[in-house]
Amino acid sequence: MPEVYATRRERLRERCTAGGSAAALVTRPANVRYLAGAAPHGAVLLLGSDEDMLLCAGPPSGEAMEGRPDEALAVRVLPRAGGDPAVAAAGVAAGQGADSLAVEEHHLTVTRHRALGSVAPRLRLADLGGAVEQLRVIKDEEEIAALRIGAEIADQALGELLESILVGRTERHLALELERRLVDHGADGPAFATSVGTGPNSGRRGHRPSDRRVEEGDFLSVCLGATYRGYRCEIGRTFVIGTSPADWQIELYDLVFAAQRAGREALAPGAAYRDVDRAARQVLDSGGHTEGLPPLTGHGVGLEIDEDPQLAPAAMGKLDACVPVTVEPGVHLPGRGGVRIDDTLVVRPEADGGPELLTITTKELLAL
Repeated sequence: MPEVYATRRERLRERCTAGGSAAALVTRPANVRYLAGAAPHGAVLLLGSDEDMLLCAGPPSGEAMEGRPDEALAVRVLPRAGGDPAVAAAGVAAGQGADSLAVEEHHLTVTRHRALGSVAPRLRLADLGGAVEQLRVIKDEEEIAALRIGAEIADQALGELLESILVGRTERHLALELERRLVDHGADGPAFATSVGTGPNSGRRGHRPSDRRVEEGDFLSVCLGATYRGYRCEIGRTFVIGTSPADWQIELYDLVFAAQRAGREALAPGAAYRDVDRAARQVLDSGGHTEGLPPLTGHGVGLEIDEDPQLAPAAMGKLDACVPVTVEPGVHLPGRGGVRIDDTLVVRPEADGGPELLTITTKELLAL
């Protein structure tokens, strides 16, 4: 898809030109991959006045996690180890006659920024800001297809785990097994550190698996994701172990399920980010859970697992079609445990069937 990357770079070039910059230096890895097709470790992308160039500290490996550079893009490998591709790129830009260079100040360290200025003192450095991140928000159908496959892999891995014996196994063991299954089914790797919480740890957002063992009657909450061709999806489910759920578990699960459904149904082109968050949060508030709720109901996914937009109470902006997001409300009761339900969906207009659900593992409260 070389023309895709060329089109993306041209869109960024138009923004730079409008802002008065003749060239741009992209250093944030996800942004480099979005524009170049690959992001070898430490590589940077220069949008130059003469040609665009991927500058690398070493030869690209071609591994799946790294991607493959656009064949239409010039690739320059630094002649010696230890050099900084960003500094080399500034020198190239100056050599091409550029008088200004837009850089990602939010990603550069102060030291690196100074080094750019020292190698090309006549080059005016401007801030590129979040221009590339803004371009990344709306996905094309090839990007969504990669997310869809990643979601299928995550569903497969989770489904297989649920068919195994769980009682007596540790959270850490289950998390490692899930990550192995992701790779077995074709993922580049996990999209993030897999979270498994049991008993009092269940329902905690971002819980790091411990050596606690699964016990009868526990809530078991799992959050995992697959990376496929660089794109990352997310799924979270909560189950009960080995017995019929207690009344309080059913009540809490039904409440979170209703909140998650309200958030999913609020996804539509033109919907305000904060209104999606409010739809889910109001359900939890009505159930008496106003304290300790997660800071957001969901977020965008793509080349990073947590990207724009943010579905949060103070978030500004409105959804567009073809924007993949998570909807992941949860409630955690200290000392008892909790529930989290998390899906990845793509915003679609009502005429196209409404939000497209990518993660399809059942949301029924199963006793495993």
